[in-house]
Amino acid sequence: MELLKEYLDYGVIGLLGFMLFVAVAFAVERWLYYRQVAVERFGHLETFHTALTRNLTIISSVGANAPYVGLLGTVLGIMITFYDLGQGGDIETQAIMTGLALALKATAMGLLVAIPSILFYNALMRKVDVLVAEWKRVHES
Repeated sequence: MELLKEYLDYGVIGLLGFMLFVAVAFAVERWLYYRQVAVERFGHLETFHTALTRNLTIISSVGANAPYVGLLGTVLGIMITFYDLGQGGDIETQAIMTGLALALKATAMGLLVAIPSILFYNALMRKVDVLVAEWKRVHES
């Protein structure tokens, strides 16, 4: 239990930081790709759509799962707080509130990772829709 108590914050926040890094890296990669993609180069719409949506699933997955990683950190933090209370026998309001407040930071961090990831995903999907419409205009005229 002491090991979990000592490394919980580092583990959860480290994982969320990695998830944010991955989401931002893929979002930047996709944005740069969309800026230089040549619609005329693709003969089939399915091939074009596949090229456009590569790595978007990862960004979406980060946005969808980051709150759950944060929630897991919060639940484990609350469990540690209750365990400490059960071991000590004393019920100090300050100790309880401090433990719960520290546990809730994991949920906040999860939301701070999820919100930009979902925004990146939605913006990139809008760009995919625009590029597909442009492909249809070029190839159907």
